[in-house]
Amino acid sequence: MLSIRLRRVGTTKKPHYRVVVADSRDWRDGRFVEVLGHYDPRQEPAVVKIDSERAQFWLGKGARPSETVRSLLKKNTAASPAPAEAAAGSR
Repeated sequence: MLSIRLRRVGTTKKPHYRVVVADSRDWRDGRFVEVLGHYDPRQEPAVVKIDSERAQFWLGKGARPSETVRSLLKKNTAASPAPAEAAAGSR
């Protein structure tokens, strides 16, 4: 089963995370299928960049997000305007 979860990168005591699609049986920092974005909790405010289209694609294929990724996806979609609003505002 596929899961969407965080993969830790960075140095000791300076974590950064990549949001990846991986097999749920693999290690946390092991093999993955695709990188969807990144998350930097050390900056104020925390930086979250996730490709929403690819995330929706994998969710449609049955990938399950971890609790942390689920909350990051909610924040990411709430922060970005809807496509119709973005198009109307750019005129």
